[in-house]
Parts: sequence; C-alpha cells; structure tokens
Amino acid sequence: MSSIAQNLQRVQHQITAATEKSGRSSSAVQLLAVSKTFDASAVLDAVQAGQRAFGENYLQEALEKIAALPALAPQASLEWHFIGPIQSNKTRPIAEHFDWVHSVDRLKVAQRLSEQRPAELAPLNICLQVNISDEDSKSGLTPAELPQVAAQVAQLPRLRLRGLMAIPAPSADVAQQRAAFAAVRRLQEQLQAEGLALDTLSMGMSADLDAAVAEGATIVRIGSAIFGARHAA
Repeated sequence: MSSIAQNLQRVQHQITAATEKSGRSSSAVQLLAVSKTFDASAVLDAVQAGQRAFGENYLQEALEKIAALPALAPQASLEWHFIGPIQSNKTRPIAEHFDWVHSVDRLKVAQRLSEQRPAELAPLNICLQVNISDEDSKSGLTPAELPQVAAQVAQLPRLRLRGLMAIPAPSADVAQQRAAFAAVRRLQEQLQAEGLALDTLSMGMSADLDAAVAEGATIVRIGSAIFGARHAA
C-alpha cells in the first residue's frame, strides 16, 4: 500500500470517528483530496486507493492533470473541484473542465461561469465563499452581502447553487474553530429558510476537520494529511 493510500485510510477513519461522535452518518461527509502542487502520479496513487474527488487551486496545473488522468486511469470517473481564487479572465476553462467551483465570491464570476458552461455538460455545482472571520487577506462575501448574491446566483442558468464554502482564520482552539463553522452553518440555514435548496457546507481542512464535521460540514478539503508536505507551486 502506498503512503498516499495509507494516509487516505487514516483520514477516512478520522472522518468516520468525527461523524460518529457528532451523531452523523459517515456517508454525510465527502472527502475532497486537495492535490494542488502534486503531480498526476500522486493523484493516480489516490485514485488507485479509491479516491474520486479532487480539489485544485491553480488553474493551469489543474488542467494538465485533468487532461492526463483519463489515460492513466481510464476506468475511473473523477470529480474535479476548483477551490482557488478566480480571476474573471480565467472563468471559461473553469466552466469547461470542472464539476464544482467552491470559491465564487462575486456575482460577476458566477455570471461568467453560467455563460461559459457548455450546454452539453451538467450544470456546474457552485458554492459561495464566505469570509466568515472578516480577514482582509481572505476572499469571500461578507455575511451581509451573502443573501442578495445567493438569490441572484440561484437564478443563473447552467449553474446549481449547492451551498457555502469558508476558510476561517486559523486557530488551535477547538471552541473557536467550532464557533466559526457554526456561523457558516447558520448563514446556510438562513438561506434555506428563504427558499434556497442548499445541501453543501464545504469547510474543514487537515487541522480543523473534527470541528467542521461537528458543525455540519458535508465536504472537507484535505491536502497535506493525504499527500504530505506541499511542494512550492
């Protein structure tokens, strides 16, 4: 068994333990393996260990892997998630090659993704990124901006608004981690109460996975705990 396969097994066990502790089904949380800065061979190791959903931050690097994997793993049906910052002039290849986008932080980007999503593909799954910790260095909508933008994005063709994504300020304090994730969950619940059919909370990484699962995460984005120390991009 490769080290990546062993790491995946450990992370899956951690997710299962976290869901059991919070009274949730282990099937309620999807593991998104964040493969940014790792090459197609590392992704292939994860695929051979059963992983199917991969998160990428850097567009050109991601497109190379998306192009390479069908020949390396022809029987595997993979799901590609774009989770990095989105420049308006890069929306077309994202709309054409990804299944999910987690990092939509303004209406203009969503409109471009909608216009550029090929008609023969399924609607592009969208999460709106929320700057839940009000950090100047982080992308994302403010909680005040969120309701109006969510209502507008939900009306766009060729997209399916699924939920929210957040990257709270790092904290080693589990109570602080949970408080930030709980705030994201409450925002989602408010949008659901306004009639939006949302089912996804993309939150939690290697250092705060347990807290995210406890507060309702449905997708956790795990990189270094699977692939090891990250290479320079």
